[in-house]
This record gives sequence, structure tokens and C-alpha cells, in this order.
Amino acid sequence: MNEDLKQKILSRVKDDLVKIETALAENLDPYYDLVADIARHILFSGGKRLRPLLTILCARLCGYNGDNTEKFSTIFEYLHAATLLHDDLVDGATMRRGRPVAHSVWDNPTAVLVGDFLLARSLSIASETGKTRIIKVIAGITENMSQGEIQQLYRKGAIDLSEEEYLEVIRRKTAVLFQGACRVSAILADVPGNKETALSDFGLHLGLAFQMADDLLDYTVDSAALGKLVGADLREGKLTLPVIYALNRANDGDRERMIRIIQNEDFSTEEFESLITLLHKYEGIDYTRKTAAGHIQRARQAISIFEDSQAKEILLDIADYALARKM
Repeated sequence: MNEDLKQKILSRVKDDLVKIETALAENLDPYYDLVADIARHILFSGGKRLRPLLTILCARLCGYNGDNTEKFSTIFEYLHAATLLHDDLVDGATMRRGRPVAHSVWDNPTAVLVGDFLLARSLSIASETGKTRIIKVIAGITENMSQGEIQQLYRKGAIDLSEEEYLEVIRRKTAVLFQGACRVSAILADVPGNKETALSDFGLHLGLAFQMADDLLDYTVDSAALGKLVGADLREGKLTLPVIYALNRANDGDRERMIRIIQNEDFSTEEFESLITLLHKYEGIDYTRKTAAGHIQRARQAISIFEDSQAKEILLDIADYALARKM
């Protein structure tokens, strides 16, 4: 069923994806070869292009017929790629999408600077829209993502991390980018405020659900499918919702077992499997799925004010797939 939904979506957006790929490449070509090479390493390593695709589909939903929609959509893939370059370095990651991370192929300073370039490039493209509000949205996204990363780093490995803190981190690090990708389309199309709010809410709740589903993969998918080491989030000191919820519900003995595993960066496969068993026992995985499903429902409801169209149908399918995906 999940694969059928994925193929349904891909068959309907294949032309848009081709245009996005072309725009991403064309907007790197004029720049220093090393910059382009490293940017391509992260940009063309199997990403879903979900964020730029949301921009194009939301613009279509709003009836926008202007030029350069594909170019403007690259803003959000460049922003996303920049955060991945920086996050991998901060987290000490070794794999991304099944490939060695950029800073291990080149070096740390180069990866940081290319991430900075991609942030700047996104703002440069935003300026080409001629709309100050769009530049302000992009600037706000970069600020939020930076604060989210700082907050996550500050609370790295914190056993007492609350669900509220977790939600604030994923809102800043992930959801605001989805939100912006949808909202910018409404600004481009000059739609009424209620429609801009609707698309903003759709992106926000989709982004929250997407990150929760992503966090679940660390406990439900093997390394080959995931494209990074299973348990990588935990080894990097990131406590996500399945763990936070289970820790708060566990009895003293099981809680101590969980904490010992969490605080050991070199936990064994057997220890990790025992942790997963406890996550199931205390419903951390089920709770995360249900919470994510609630956000998908809110996302779907947000765009109910738009008339039925192919763009709307695809957006609703993307929302459903974000929750059901296995990788």
C-alpha cells in the first residue's frame, strides 16, 4: 500500500521533479567548482525533493501562473542541504543517505563554508521574487533552524528532555521549512490571508508529522533502508518522542535499564533491541505514530478551504505518505 501510494505520487509529479533537478543544477553551475561539487554531493544523493515540490504544488493550488516557480522552489532544497551539511558536522555523523558525509570526503571547514554558501544562495534567489515578505520568511526560517540546532545541542543527551522541548526543536529544525515552502507560494500568488494561513498551517503540521515519522525510522528500519546507522540519533545524544514518552511511563527498573543504554554511546545491537522492546512495552512507538497521525489530520483539514483539484489531491497524498513511509 505504501509503495502504491508512493508510485501514484511520483507518476503525477515526474515532470515537476525533472524541472526541480534542472533548476537545482543550473543555479550551482556559475560557482566555484569545489563549491558546486560539495553541494552536489549532498543535493544529488537521493533526496526526495519534497520541500521544493510543496512550493510548486501549493503555487498551483493558488492559481499562480508566474515564471520561475521551479527556481524559487530551489530555495528550500538549498536551505535543507545547508542544514544537513552543518548538522552532520555538529552530530559527528558518518553516513547520510547511504553515502559518506561531506566533511569526511573533503574536510570540516570546507563543508561548513559550502553550507554557508547554500544559505546565502537561498536568500539571493528569494530576493529575485521581488517580494520583501518572502525574503523575511526565508530569513526567519534560517534563524529558527539555527536556534533549533543550538537548543538541541544544548540539551544533547538530557534524560529529562520534555515532550514540549522536543516539539519546539522539531518545529524549528524541520517544520518551519515545510511551513515556509507552502507559505511562500501563497505570497507569490497574492492570495487572501485565510488561504495563506491555511497553507502555512498545512506545512507546519506536515513538517511536524514528517519529523516524528522520521524519528520512528531509527527504531523500525534497518541501516540499508535508512541510509544511516540504526540507532544513530541515540548515539548522537538525540532523545526523540518514542524514547521521551516511554521514559516517562516506565517503572523504576525499566527506566534505569533504558537510561543505561541511552547514556552508552557504544551500546550493542542486543542492548538496542532490548530498548526497542521497552519502547513497545511503554507505547512510545504507538504514541508517536498517533501523535504524528493527529498532525496529518490537522494538515489535511487546513487545506479543506481550497477547491478540489489535482494539486490538492497530490498534497493530500503526500500528507498520507509522510506518515506511512518506511524510509
